[in-house]
Amino acid sequence: MKLGGSTLGAHDTSLQDIASARRAGRQVVVVHGGGAAVSGWLSRLGIDPLFERGLRVTDSATLDVVVAILAGLVNKTLVAGLSALGAPAIGLSGADSLILQAQRYDDALGYVGRVERVNHFPIDELLRLGYLPVIAPIAIETDAKADAAQLLNVNADTAAGAIAAAVAAELLVFLTDVPGVLDETKRLVPQLSASEAELMIASGAADGGMVPKLEAAIAAAVAGCATRIVDGTSGGMLTRVLAGEPVGTTVG
Repeated sequence: MKLGGSTLGAHDTSLQDIASARRAGRQVVVVHGGGAAVSGWLSRLGIDPLFERGLRVTDSATLDVVVAILAGLVNKTLVAGLSALGAPAIGLSGADSLILQAQRYDDALGYVGRVERVNHFPIDELLRLGYLPVIAPIAIETDAKADAAQLLNVNADTAAGAIAAAVAAELLVFLTDVPGVLDETKRLVPQLSASEAELMIASGAADGGMVPKLEAAIAAAVAGCATRIVDGTSGGMLTRVLAGEPVGTTVG
């Protein structure tokens, strides 16, 4: 599941729901964002956050902050919260054991990566041992011509979709801060096929942060994994999803 939104579970029941699912015997992988925290620390350091095509423009100074906050502060805060709830969480970034391997989009975005390959074996092994992996969306650049290893910033939604496909997940859940996918009239769309999701992106009916979620859902659908996009700020939402309640938007 991808944990996002402005609270990252701090002011809702998402962490409790994740821990409860793990205690119930479900194998759970958490991928998290933390864009608001990154922007806040950039502002403290006098660096203006810049975005292009919905992605954070990441120069070398911004990359330092992204890695420190996502793989450090945010990741370990989530691990501590889940551990306090009895979940055996282990914090990782996509750079660990080359879990996420990526290529840069272009010079305009800087050190921002498009996921090319997922090494799912470390995740599989942690799950086999009974742990709950908590993964920050940092990748290593796969460029044989590079003189040294290069970290890349990856959109967390994109990372979640790629990981869900790679581990053959049963379900990809986006715990966000919106009720699901909305149409042009702002009404909830309860069900989308992968092709319908593609049409929503192409027509502009889906925009902003919903676009990478739908793109991730499409990638997961190719691997046979359904996706649910739900409002994680609503109490007990993940528990309701896992119980089969028809909430949010299902893609696939």
